[in-house]
Amino acid sequence: MLPGAKIPLPLSKGKKTPNALALEKEIAWFKTVMMARFDLYFERETDIEDIHTIQPPDLTTDLSAFAQIVKAFDMGFDERLIVILALMPHLQAQALDSFLFMNKDIARCFTEFGGWQGKHHSGFLPTCETAVFILAGSDLTRRFQVLQLFQADHYLSKQGIIKITHTASGEPFLTASLTMTAEYLGRMMTGKNQKPDYDIHFPAKYITTALTWQDLVLSVEVMDEIENIKTWLQYSAKILQQWELGRHIKPGYRALFYGPPGTGKTLTATLIGAEAGIDVYRIDLSMVVSKYIGETEKNLANMFDQAINKNWILFFDEADALFGKRTQTSSANDRYANQEISYLLQRIEDYPGVIILATNLKANIDEAFARRFQTSVHFALPDPDQRIRLWRGMFSDNKLLSADVDLNLLAEKYSISGGAITNAVRYAAIRAIRKGRENITQNDLVKGITRELLKEGRTQ
Repeated sequence: MLPGAKIPLPLSKGKKTPNALALEKEIAWFKTVMMARFDLYFERETDIEDIHTIQPPDLTTDLSAFAQIVKAFDMGFDERLIVILALMPHLQAQALDSFLFMNKDIARCFTEFGGWQGKHHSGFLPTCETAVFILAGSDLTRRFQVLQLFQADHYLSKQGIIKITHTASGEPFLTASLTMTAEYLGRMMTGKNQKPDYDIHFPAKYITTALTWQDLVLSVEVMDEIENIKTWLQYSAKILQQWELGRHIKPGYRALFYGPPGTGKTLTATLIGAEAGIDVYRIDLSMVVSKYIGETEKNLANMFDQAINKNWILFFDEADALFGKRTQTSSANDRYANQEISYLLQRIEDYPGVIILATNLKANIDEAFARRFQTSVHFALPDPDQRIRLWRGMFSDNKLLSADVDLNLLAEKYSISGGAITNAVRYAAIRAIRKGRENITQNDLVKGITRELLKEGRTQ
């Protein structure tokens, strides 16, 4: 399709939603601006002297999700065009086919149009160069002005609305792909705040729990440290801004949870987020760490870039794999491994939210990380009093227990974690069902405990 050709709007059936109507108007405005730029650039006859005379749709009274976002950031002409350009491959990909027009002099597409090729998408995908072409044409002064809209400190990137991705070092800045982040793509198209999907580009899992603080049995000392984290989440703005301590104190908070498996580290992190109304994401280190040079840093960058403006709690479980002690640089692999740790240390220090690392052994964590933790919390195995509370908390309905069950004896005799108690109860329930019984016996529970002890290489 040649530049200047009219692209018809698709026919739609049924009643249109306010968001669809708002986006249709924005698309129509974008295409008018795009065609005007082509006319001006190729010096074709046109009544338009400046694309900025083509006013975007008035959203003053528009209540659609798209309009609310535009108004919340008070977006101007340039910002709105960049946003709709990033949305176009998702809304009307064919509208960008005009950028595939061939330059007959060089027998390929116009360099000034920018663009990049997807693996499966056959159409045109925009780069920052595409936006600069539409907004500035060949005006060098305007080009410099538009370039500022793609800087990391501009709200379009800082607030995670658009994503600018450089695929190769050394290439011009504007060759970076221009895409819409998953969060704002969902909000602008459906009005819903979509949580990121677990994949190679975001190796983290959103975690929740149906349990409450009453289900978690921790020592007074541990709960005191947890209260410090909760207080920071609630009052960090007051400490940093009202008390003007932000000049000396960084906005983030880093905590180390250490202790045996099953002692409540993951549940505690999840409950902290639930109480504060903040999403908690558990990082899958198996998808972060790569044997290929530079890939680990790239995976970390993808994760932190998506999280940095969201105030999420990032929970690194079994953190030894990534936060382990640095080695003596006896080989190139050692040097790259140490670089990965240094890079991670920098990103963690710059992260403005809460980061929680969990490990079974505190000694495995690199001292450079340990020094930068605001708190280190030891999750020890529960004592007998705590274990009886855990056992009793498992059985809200005592009718499930046969008359021979002695929870006090189990709590006193077997030193196991809360997670092991949960597994033992699960096994006991399965065993009771298989035996055709409606209740759980002492022997069922002892069998379950024995299995848990064997997992740990213990007999008692």
